Amino acid sequence: MTMFQSIGAASDRVVTTLVAGLEIEFGWGAGEALAQRFLEAEESDFLWDARMSERWLGAYESIDEEDFELDRVAIMGRLDGRWFVTVSIVDGNGNAHGLMGRRSFRSERQAREAFAATH
Repeated sequence: MTMFQSIGAASDRVVTTLVAGLEIEFGWGAGEALAQRFLEAEESDFLWDARMSERWLGAYESIDEEDFELDRVAIMGRLDGRWFVTVSIVDGNGNAHGLMGRRSFRSERQAREAFAATH
């Protein structure tokens, strides 16, 4: 039987699980460095999936004048034991395309205050 769990529900274990899988594939010692590079490359997707709260802020005005519309969405959540607040650039299908102004916090209270002030 296969079980799936969202990143948000398992956020404190994401990096540990990713490192373990990469060490199985690439050998002991390589997992942590590769995991950090993977998380950095896919940061907008990981944070979008780990969000606990979201609030639409408005349309995103792209410099590149994309052929599709994008929105700015404030998100707050927890990933790998750290609280974050950021503005995610999201398409109409709910796919993250980028981030603006990510901030990290030690407590949920600090993150909630920052989330409420994000505009």
